Amino acid sequence: MNMHFGPENEVLYVGFNQDHSCFGCGKATGFGVYSCDVFKERFCRDFDRDGAGGGIGIVELLFKCNILALVGGGNNPKYPKNKVMIWDDYQNKCICELEFRSEVKAVKLRRDRIVVVLENKVYVYNFADLVLLHQFETTSNPKGLCALSHSDEWIVLACPGNKPGRVRVELFHKKNNITIEAHNNPLNQLALNLNGDILATASEKGTLVRLWDTQTGRPLKEFRRGADRAEISTLSFNQTSTYLCVGSDKGTVHVYALESEQQKEDARNRQSSLNFMKDVLPSYFGSEWSFAQFRVPETHFICCFGTLEKNSVIVVGNGTYYKYTFDPIKGGEGKLETYSEFKKVEEVA
Repeated sequence: MNMHFGPENEVLYVGFNQDHSCFGCGKATGFGVYSCDVFKERFCRDFDRDGAGGGIGIVELLFKCNILALVGGGNNPKYPKNKVMIWDDYQNKCICELEFRSEVKAVKLRRDRIVVVLENKVYVYNFADLVLLHQFETTSNPKGLCALSHSDEWIVLACPGNKPGRVRVELFHKKNNITIEAHNNPLNQLALNLNGDILATASEKGTLVRLWDTQTGRPLKEFRRGADRAEISTLSFNQTSTYLCVGSDKGTVHVYALESEQQKEDARNRQSSLNFMKDVLPSYFGSEWSFAQFRVPETHFICCFGTLEKNSVIVVGNGTYYKYTFDPIKGGEGKLETYSEFKKVEEVA
């Protein structure tokens, strides 16, 4: 998530790795990597020792390994904003780079692919030799929206389609693609679950979150965040695809239960008392509401589920870390368990 606001030495970017065990942080003077479940600094790199600038605008991790993708950012970027630098932290240097004609908006990694997102184009490379495998155009995508599955069996990529509100889903393992008419308004967020078989989408309106079957394009569920317009900052599944968390600039995180055989007697989302008339009333009355929620004292943040504590949610903001827990049976208001800060870059190996 782009966090570029405020004075120098503030956070420019935060993003989780593929299994949500760590997060990367781009700063005006370098970058840092931190553990999620038990908050701890893993390593930081200070690029601004000589005062020449070291801003990092994107930090994309590859699970917990030593390979990262970096893109320059801020007022004094370390690297050009149109280059993706592959960084080997064991060697403490960049080992290769990819250059483009315009600014890089996002980078996604899996062990066998590198995906680079520009405002109107997506490139897919083979990780081993950087050979370009695919490229396709999108509608205007200034946020660099893109989601990539991490299953060893399925390679699924989702990004904006050729018109606002549409999602293009590439099923590389099937050598096929589909288009989903997800929303009437332009997309604001999208996310895939671990296997890549479920897609979550939200539009700029920010009142509804929809789930889709990526293999068929069939709609699965519709969740209501609220009635007022909001900017959704995060959509994130847990590892077993039984929960979805949704963060927004309202300073709230909502947790929704994705009903499964194991959960039918446990967590249930709230529904309108008029839900039985959902086929004849407006969709507001037919949508499911979150069964757990909590407030965050910030409006710019990302969130994900913890991996060690199954009923925990990690929230990362502008140099801040929070861990909340929720009751998987009763739901309701979540509880803040941990708070920490990590704004300054202090190089630690």
